Amino acid sequence: MSGSARAGPARLAALALLACCGVWARARADNASQEYYTALINVTVQEPGRAAPLTFRVDRGRYGLDSPKAEVRGQVLAPLPVHGVADNLGCDPQTRFLVPPNIKQWIALLQRGNCTFKEKISRAAFHHAVAVVIYNNKSKEEPVTMTHPGTGDIIAVMITELRGKDILSYLEKNVSVHMTIAVGSRMPPKNFSRGSLVFVSISFIVLMIISSAWLIFYFIQKIRYTNARDRNQRRLGDAAKKAIGKLTTRTVKKGDKETDPDFDHCAVCIESYKQNDVVRILPCKHVFHKSCVDPWLSEHCTCPMCKLNILKALGIVPNLPCTENVALDVERLTRTQAVIRRVAPGELTSSDNSLGLEPLRTAGMSPLPQDGELTPRTGEINIAVTKEWFIIASFGLLSALTLCYMIIRATASLNANEVEWF
Repeated sequence: MSGSARAGPARLAALALLACCGVWARARADNASQEYYTALINVTVQEPGRAAPLTFRVDRGRYGLDSPKAEVRGQVLAPLPVHGVADNLGCDPQTRFLVPPNIKQWIALLQRGNCTFKEKISRAAFHHAVAVVIYNNKSKEEPVTMTHPGTGDIIAVMITELRGKDILSYLEKNVSVHMTIAVGSRMPPKNFSRGSLVFVSISFIVLMIISSAWLIFYFIQKIRYTNARDRNQRRLGDAAKKAIGKLTTRTVKKGDKETDPDFDHCAVCIESYKQNDVVRILPCKHVFHKSCVDPWLSEHCTCPMCKLNILKALGIVPNLPCTENVALDVERLTRTQAVIRRVAPGELTSSDNSLGLEPLRTAGMSPLPQDGELTPRTGEINIAVTKEWFIIASFGLLSALTLCYMIIRATASLNANEVEWF
């Protein structure tokens, strides 16, 4: 594969790292915006005919996001009916509150729904309420962090529907209700908001699309390269077998020049020729043992010494290039080392060394390649591709399961910690 293709995983890893950093930074920013403060609310009810006032506590109150976090107390008032119909929402422009003359601070009690929190709070502030308590309109839902920018210094708190209706029931009986609101604890967010969830999901999907597209392109190119190479190797092997069949062979007889001590040894096995050895003569007139040169020609189709292309010399597939990598075959190296080990140390002189190794130097053979330079066989490539596909499939499955878990977990608890406008 090309250098740019090999650099693909590095670029992909860098892209994934940047995307994760962006998601993490965005999540931190969104989480910071969802932090909220709890409100400690005590309610005192003075029922007629009752000597001691009834006091109870409202749990799970929550300050609005844009509300001052401060303590306040006052009498609780509900809106007057509008056009003869009870108005608990405070959304009508004609909403009014009956404030007794002796009351200096009072708190409006409104129900969630029909209009934004900002409209409800602003309408109560217009009538000089010091605080607004909004109770939820869903019995099974916890209070949310209300968003109401531009409402000024009025304190806004949200409570559950159950507690809101309890207080409203006293007000409907014209019972005096007083409330004290104090700042509770600061609560960090526990889950992603809807915006964070959408952002993380989109980032994840985009990253998976980019990764999948690159991997598909990479493996298509790799498969095409492997198939083309295998096809060329098969054509080269068939042509080499045909060429080998046309080469001249003969048996060395007593008195032939190959048996002369000064004649070059076989450049493949580095052994001298003996009587009855079968040799093969190449078009370049170089002579080798038939058992040594045939495997070489089947793989390289060139003379081990002068690199003559025997296919071109014999007119067989002249345009088919021969393999340029002339790395020694492992089996041939093993056989050569066994021959060298059979020679006693005292029998090998400096002149013998020069004579035995000179054919290899003349042949211009490259040294034994390192492990990383060896060309893998077709079976090894298929195994490697299978392993890579298995790793990719495992990664994709794990990522998909993680995303599904994150979406299900965030969606299930979204209502508990989300920022709401109305």
